[in-house]
Amino acid sequence: MESTLIAVDTAKLVFEVAEADAGGKVRRRLRLNRPQFSEYLATRERASFVLEACGGAHHWARMMERLGHSVRLLPVPYVCAYRRRNKTDRADCLAMLEAAKNPEILPVPVKTTGHQAIQGLHRCRSAWMETRTARINTLRGLLREFGLILPIGAAAALKLIPEALDEEALPPMLRPTLQTLYDEIRELEQRIASVERQLEAISRQNPVIEHLRDISGIGLLTATALYASANDAKHYRDGRHLASWLGLTPREHSSGHIRKLGGISKRGDRYVRMLLTHGARAVLLRAGQMQRAGHNLNALQRWALALKARTNHNKATCALANKLARIAWATWRHGTVFDPNQAAAA
Repeated sequence: MESTLIAVDTAKLVFEVAEADAGGKVRRRLRLNRPQFSEYLATRERASFVLEACGGAHHWARMMERLGHSVRLLPVPYVCAYRRRNKTDRADCLAMLEAAKNPEILPVPVKTTGHQAIQGLHRCRSAWMETRTARINTLRGLLREFGLILPIGAAAALKLIPEALDEEALPPMLRPTLQTLYDEIRELEQRIASVERQLEAISRQNPVIEHLRDISGIGLLTATALYASANDAKHYRDGRHLASWLGLTPREHSSGHIRKLGGISKRGDRYVRMLLTHGARAVLLRAGQMQRAGHNLNALQRWALALKARTNHNKATCALANKLARIAWATWRHGTVFDPNQAAAA
């Protein structure tokens, strides 16, 4: 019987392949290395493949599509729910075949190399930011041992580090090493700035990202990260779907007529969710400053402040981040221009 669905458990070196018939029964199993798997895809007649959306999956999905195959990438947590007994490559293939039958499991859209390149820039920037913070904290702790206290905040601390390194209280044998540590921090800052310049150049050439940047609370980092992670607004039914995909909707635990909503689910891309939350916090802070100064507020700012008055700052921040995600979807999907006086109804 001719196979109708092929599950592939990808890896760095060994690939487990399970070919199933229309009834879902596995008719053939293969265990291939990378060259053999590439040859298998190139020589096989067109077929439907299903993979887990894990590391390297988008590369193989793009290759399959170029060769004329159809491919679906399934979210890993949903596939795990179908795995029985032990975790093996064979069990993973069976779980993928079972999960592929569920119409409620939406496939992950295959990313282009451009989308993944933008994500790669963000990953490198985040890694360098973490390293910079670690180096600053190392300097802060060592200087404190000799009575030299740096102020709170990276920018303020970096301004005073050169002066602190010249203090007589610092042992001469330690000073060259701390100077090297400070030079490393400066080099990391140059790398971070270089990535941001690349993202700025990408933004200027991409009208979608430019439209997203017009939204209050969404700047260069959030717009490029959202564009790369969400892939295409057409993949989402509406703005609520995108907000849910980003984990910005309440977790629900209901039964019968009793409905219980908790905190946000925190599913999806935590990096984009973090950026949207920071953006929402900035919008809320700015709205409060304008209100105290007696300036006119737009509808979105009035909505956010009214919500904060009814609940608290953190809940209002999460709710505003949810709304920003929905506004971003509408702007992206329909090509409209952001209007803060209409956005409150989103």
